[in-house]
Amino acid sequence: MRKAVSGVFLTTLVLAGCSSGEAPEPAASAGPAQPSAAETAKLRAALLPAPKGMSIAYGPEVGAFGSLKSTQQGLEALRHAKAERPECAGAAQLDAARPEVAKSPAAVVAFSADRGSITQAVVSLPAPAFPAPLPKQCASYTADVGGTKVTYRTRTLKMPVKGDESQAYLTTAAGEKNNAQIGSVMIRRGAVVMSMLVVGQQVKPQGLYELARLADQNLAKATA
Repeated sequence: MRKAVSGVFLTTLVLAGCSSGEAPEPAASAGPAQPSAAETAKLRAALLPAPKGMSIAYGPEVGAFGSLKSTQQGLEALRHAKAERPECAGAAQLDAARPEVAKSPAAVVAFSADRGSITQAVVSLPAPAFPAPLPKQCASYTADVGGTKVTYRTRTLKMPVKGDESQAYLTTAAGEKNNAQIGSVMIRRGAVVMSMLVVGQQVKPQGLYELARLADQNLAKATA
C-alpha cells in the first residue's frame, strides 16, 4: 500500500476505521476475551480472496474486533488526529470503542497493489445493528494528520441494495501536494456486518459496486 498512497493517506485509511498493517505498533492491550475458533472460522470464510493483480498485505486476522491489530491502530490514530469535527472521523463505521462491538468476533484482511488497496472486515454482533448514515455536517471537514492539514469530502453513493441493509460512500482526501479517494461499503446480513474500504488515486463507483457484490455473495454463504 505504501507504493499506492503517501504516509498521510495511510493514516487517512486508519482514520476511516481500519489499517494497512504497516502503521506503528500500538501499545499492548489486554483487550476483550477471544471468541471461539468456530465463530471466527465462519467469519474468515466470508472474506474475499485476493483480487486479480493484488496480494495480501495484512491478515487474515481473526479474534475479538477490539483486540485486532487493525482496530487498535485505528483507535490509536483517532486519538492522535485533530479533526475539525471529531465526530466525523469514525462516522458511518462500526464503533470499536463500544464494549459490545469490541467483544464481537471478527475477521480482517487487506490487499494491496501499486494502484491502491482494499481492506475488509467482517464482524458478528450480539444483535442486528448497522451504523447510522453519514451526518450532513460530515460531508466536508478537515483534520490535522501528522502535521498535515487534510480535507475530506464525502458523497453518498447510490449502490444497489445488498443484504438486509447497505450503504456506500466515496471520500476524496486532499492534503498539500497529495490526494486520494476512499470508497467505503457497509453490508449487514442478520447480525453480521461487512465493512470494506478501497483506497487509491481514483476509486470508480462501478468497481466498488462489483466488489460489494462479491463480498455480499461470500457473506450470504457464510451466514446461511
